[in-house]
Amino acid sequence: MIRMVANRSRFVRRRTVLSGFLVLATMWTVVVSPVGADQRFVVRTTGLQALNTGCLIAGCTVQYALDGGAGQLFLVTTSDSVDPQTFLTSLLSLFGIVDAERDYVVRTLGASAAPPGLYDRTPVDYYGSAVWHGYVAQPAAARVALGDAQHSFGLTGQGVTVAVIDTGVDADHPVLRGVVTGGYDFTRNWARGSERNDVNASWDGQSYASAWQVNQSTMVILDQSTMVILDSPDLAAFGHGTMVAGVIHLVAPQATILPLKAFRADGSGYSSDVLRAIYYAIYNGAKVLNMSFSYPEPSQELGRALDAAASGGLLAIGSAGNTGQHVAAYPAALSNVIGVASTNDSDVLSQFSNYGADFFLLAAPGEAIVSTYPLGTYAAAWGTSFSAPFAAGTAALLAQLTPSIDQGQTAAAVGNAVPVDGVARGRLDVFRAVNSRMCSPSCP
Repeated sequence: MIRMVANRSRFVRRRTVLSGFLVLATMWTVVVSPVGADQRFVVRTTGLQALNTGCLIAGCTVQYALDGGAGQLFLVTTSDSVDPQTFLTSLLSLFGIVDAERDYVVRTLGASAAPPGLYDRTPVDYYGSAVWHGYVAQPAAARVALGDAQHSFGLTGQGVTVAVIDTGVDADHPVLRGVVTGGYDFTRNWARGSERNDVNASWDGQSYASAWQVNQSTMVILDQSTMVILDSPDLAAFGHGTMVAGVIHLVAPQATILPLKAFRADGSGYSSDVLRAIYYAIYNGAKVLNMSFSYPEPSQELGRALDAAASGGLLAIGSAGNTGQHVAAYPAALSNVIGVASTNDSDVLSQFSNYGADFFLLAAPGEAIVSTYPLGTYAAAWGTSFSAPFAAGTAALLAQLTPSIDQGQTAAAVGNAVPVDGVARGRLDVFRAVNSRMCSPSCP
């Protein structure tokens, strides 16, 4: 069983003040179902006119484009009374309809002692921000030779934008303030991909309390069971994106973080919002794409979107998933994505981590990772969700060194790794990865 331990203060008039949280990855399966009174479908077409005509015949409504204005990929809906397979068969038979698939939603189904770093709150300067010593001095940072890389090469990710498709990022966190841009919230269709929209603004996050036991929460799609704040399933995934961003910031402290909120605070999200986020990243200057989520089977449109990202020069990183099996998880197992599994501090693959040299290129630390948490706090977590951003941050360093670096060159660089069983190339070593590209710009 997987457990979570958290630092939390008492409830006062429904206001919660909190410190660090300790979260352990869970083993889960994806549950999919169409949502709401209308059924949703992702449709690729030769043009909007053809789709409008097709919907008149097949009985559907065009909602909005998903591909950033290219005008070929759309979300359409039908009545809940329509048989989805019959509808798909009918739609695909019409002129101008290239492909179609259901737009699924994934839903929440629902350690050990807190690491020393969670209580090491001595403030230290980290590239202009006051941070906890336990954050910058955590064992995972030393394991990937982060300090050696930073001191030897002077790279910080400056000038590189890392898109984080997740639950949002708290741009007002003191550690992240200044490096997080507005982004976009696809769950609400408004600007600014912040997690703060999901919680009561009265939280002050200033008080600390001793560790306590919380109920286990299992979350699908996101590869991590995150904190249960307020003991509410509506907030079961709150903080996930801010923690992912904090790991990226640890590795690449001056990289710009673009928060693309495609998942709600309960950990659920539509595949169409993930697609919109990928295209948004392509058209809004991202160079690195962190995807700490997974599907159990491939999606044609997900593959197409990531092909477009690779063609646009983006470096895509995905987490391997937490079912502890030799099994593919997508997008991490796609050929144009660097899939990242989790290891412990002894360079052994984590028990919860998916694995397979045929599926995943790399591993990185994913246990007891101390990172930023919303409202000025910190958390510690287990899961491949927090392994992937170590690689995403490294990709940002490589992109600063060689702005034209592509996915294949990035994979080759991070492939200079410490051998471990269960993945193709081994455990990430930031120093080795960057050092392998110091021939830039003449590197092949």
